[in-house]
Amino acid sequence: MTNLDWLGIAQQLQAIAQTGLTYSQNVYDTERYEQLRALSVDILHRLTDEPVDKLTRLFATETGYQTPKVDVRAVVFRGSDEVLMVQEKVDDNRWTLPGGWADIGHTPKEVAVKEAREETGLDVEAVRLLALFDKKLHAHPVEPWYVYKCFILCRVVGGAIQSHTMETGEVRWVRESEIATLPLSEARATAAQLAAMFRFARQPELPTLCD
Repeated sequence: MTNLDWLGIAQQLQAIAQTGLTYSQNVYDTERYEQLRALSVDILHRLTDEPVDKLTRLFATETGYQTPKVDVRAVVFRGSDEVLMVQEKVDDNRWTLPGGWADIGHTPKEVAVKEAREETGLDVEAVRLLALFDKKLHAHPVEPWYVYKCFILCRVVGGAIQSHTMETGEVRWVRESEIATLPLSEARATAAQLAAMFRFARQPELPTLCD
C-alpha cells in the first residue's frame, strides 16, 4: 500500500475513535477507543514525521463527530494572466494563494476577504466559489488532517499591497508563466490547481469545480 492509503486508514481510525469517545458510555469501550486513537497517531507520526506528543495534543482537543477541516483560498486576478500570491513564512517562504483555515463564526466568503486583507494588505470583495476540492484527490504532501479546499474568486476594492506581513515574506502579482519556476507551498495549492484557477480568469463563465 502507498503512504496515501495508510494516511486514509489513519484518518478513518482517528474519526472512528473520536466519534466513539464522544458517544461511548462504557468505560471498556472508552479504553478501546483511546487505544484506537493512539494507533492512528502512531501511523500519522510515521507518515508525516510530526512529533507524537504534538499529534496527540491536536487530536485530544478534538471533540464531537469528526468532520473535515476547511482551507479557504482567495483567488484574486489582475487581468487574465496574473494572480495575487504570497510567500508563506511557515513553509520556508514558498508561494501560494492568500488563505488559511476557516474560522468558526465566519462564512467562507468572509474568511477569504479576511485572509486576503491580513496577508496582502488589499481589501477584496468575494465574488463566487470557483472550486471545492477534496485534498486526498490532489497531489498535496501527506498531512494528518482530512481537508476540503475552498477556492473563492475575489476582486480588489481598495487597500495597497504590503511588502510583507506577519505571515507572509513577500506579496506580489504572479504571471501564469512564472508558476513553474516558483517553489510552491503544495500543502496549500498545487500547480495543477493554480492552472485550473487561471482557466477561470480566461473563461469566467465556467461552472464551479467540485470533487
